Amino acid sequence: MKQEPQDQRHRILNRSLTAFFRQAVRVAVRNPGQALTFLRTLYWLRRAAAIRSRWKREDIVAPPIIIFSITNRCNLHCIGCYEQTFKPEGESELDEARIRSLLTEAKELGVSFFVLAGGEPFMREHLLDLLADYPEIIFLVFTNGLLLTGEVLRRLKTQRNVVPLVSLEGDAEVTDRRRGRGVYRKVTGVMQQMRSLGIFFGTSLTLTRQNFDQLLSREFTGHLIDAGCKFFLYLEYTPVTAGTEDWVLTGEQRARVPGLLEEYRAGYPALFIAVPWDEDAVGGCLSAARGFVHINAAGDVEPCPFAPFSHTNVRELSLKDALQSDFFRAIREVPELSRETGGGCILWKERERVERILNESTGVLSETNVAMKFRSDGKKEANRLPGERRGTW
Repeated sequence: MKQEPQDQRHRILNRSLTAFFRQAVRVAVRNPGQALTFLRTLYWLRRAAAIRSRWKREDIVAPPIIIFSITNRCNLHCIGCYEQTFKPEGESELDEARIRSLLTEAKELGVSFFVLAGGEPFMREHLLDLLADYPEIIFLVFTNGLLLTGEVLRRLKTQRNVVPLVSLEGDAEVTDRRRGRGVYRKVTGVMQQMRSLGIFFGTSLTLTRQNFDQLLSREFTGHLIDAGCKFFLYLEYTPVTAGTEDWVLTGEQRARVPGLLEEYRAGYPALFIAVPWDEDAVGGCLSAARGFVHINAAGDVEPCPFAPFSHTNVRELSLKDALQSDFFRAIREVPELSRETGGGCILWKERERVERILNESTGVLSETNVAMKFRSDGKKEANRLPGERRGTW
């Protein structure tokens, strides 16, 4: 298998991250405290890249980004939620002490910033206390917004390294259909409060075939800009739940995204990122430490949120050791597993191949004799003895 040009990819990604946060400084110029936070982040990006380069000389790969599903708990039950599909059965979440040490290890490895997902991250007690101890790191927090009230908003006003990304599906009708009655009204009320408090926040928008025209319309975008939104993160829907395959974007819809992004970046005072389109600009899929890894709430270190395959866990290993997985290395050595797919996650689409790579690179499945079955919801799970590691999704 041919080795990918990882060093070139990392250089491109480092430049892209720097360009993104320079733009963030410009977007936040009317909010001096936030602009200063992003300026400090630019300084950390340079230091972090140098730290990762030093580790690389020791043949230790550390990604600039970690996606951390910090909890499985959620106050909503959204249709098509991948976390509800993938969450491990019966496994406890990492405790606060391990999360704190994990963040420290990540900083020492040169991780540039974290994306916190869930569940609902604000279901974790003391979340903001944890993040306050790492002011140089930006934490993008995916949230349904319903817990951003009272003391949380007062903390976010001054704790500017935490950027909430409030999830929406479209207008009130579309959002409430997927997330529950009354959610849109409550969330837009929270946005109004954040705007009045001067909190820098964004929105996470999952693009489906049905909501595409609405989410990428000038009317909807302008409405969110007026509501104070400064960051738009578009995520292409990946079907992980049976019966949602017709949510996938059409080829014509996918082809329209780059042009619309270019137009909105030029015309609106906000940040715009679209995944996987912006991954393509740095050479394709960034999973398996090519640009990021995913850590689930139980501590399994996985290639990405949509490829929940793992044989390493940060309960048992340091983050540095968990990242040096032969499984990750093997994925990075398969060029086809970073290519543009025409829609959706390449690792999810090629999950049977990824499972074979896991087996071949680690021997976990054959050694532990893990038997596989399908649950009634279509999700695979492992029959395993106590102490065996989860080897597949």
